Amino acid sequence: MQYRRLGRTGLKVSEICLGTMTFGHGTDEEEAGRIVDLATEAGVNFFDTANSYADSASETILGRVLKGRRRNAIIATKFFNPMGPDVNSSGTSRFHMMHTVEDSLRRLQMDYIDILYIHHVDTQTPLDETLRVLDDLVRQGKVRYTACSNFEAWRLMEAMWLSDHNGWERFAAYQPQYSLVVRDIEQEIIPVCELKGIGVVVWSPLGGGFLTGKYRPGERMHKGTRSEEGWAFPQSFFAANADETLTTLLETATDLDRSPAQVATRWVLEQPAITSAIVGARTVDQARDNLGAGGWELPPEALGRLNDVSHLPDRYPKSTEATMDERRDAAVKMPSLESRT
Repeated sequence: MQYRRLGRTGLKVSEICLGTMTFGHGTDEEEAGRIVDLATEAGVNFFDTANSYADSASETILGRVLKGRRRNAIIATKFFNPMGPDVNSSGTSRFHMMHTVEDSLRRLQMDYIDILYIHHVDTQTPLDETLRVLDDLVRQGKVRYTACSNFEAWRLMEAMWLSDHNGWERFAAYQPQYSLVVRDIEQEIIPVCELKGIGVVVWSPLGGGFLTGKYRPGERMHKGTRSEEGWAFPQSFFAANADETLTTLLETATDLDRSPAQVATRWVLEQPAITSAIVGARTVDQARDNLGAGGWELPPEALGRLNDVSHLPDRYPKSTEATMDERRDAAVKMPSLESRT
């Protein structure tokens, strides 16, 4: 297993992060314990959950199975989604945040959270209110690092400015959707994270299971999977060339004698600015296959094939500005300028 710094912090996390969204939803506590044991043996020190996963059962199960080995585990959880019927039981208000962190700590049976993510965008709460509470939680010792998920580039930049301007704790990480079939973050989000030293921890590197080898080009539902259940299968985000990308992935996996899941996750990990990829599993066998994405590198030819087939066309304004460096450099060779020398 390889380890990478989380953004500009000194914290080192495993390149594979074990996602626990299935804990309590298809994976019982006994199987979850075996999965965590397997991940730990493979060198994983990074675990991801959320207060709303499986109606909070994910946090509860993760806390139980990690009991006695907390010190070396990096635990990330998230908040935003409704946690009850009360009008203030969701969002990023000070009222909700103070309650929800205490609830997460109780379920996890821990004194602090290593990384606390804002799960979604709250347009009903001022961003400065949310960021100030995150800073308070760090100063109180209940949270070590703060982070966000699913923010637009402009909102992420605004958050960084507010934190820097006010001397508040700044985001250490950003959690986006990213895979061979969902590459949208490359044009705006990734440059922001590189500029500001923010770690990128990817969710759904396997496209909700689409890139695991269960599916064939043209298929969007497979029996016994989340696509059949209508649960966490992000096909609405897939690029138009998803089937062509899947075809190349399956061919590349065969050539490399690797599973499609291992190759797809490895591709994510070898893209610029990526810190870690969150990979979940319902069973130990799935976990064993997924963990095989760590500790090796794609051959350059295979990486190039996957890059090319899955590449998205540039959007405006990049589509207009992409050649401006060349045009600017070429200006010194213009005949009208040479005649003036």
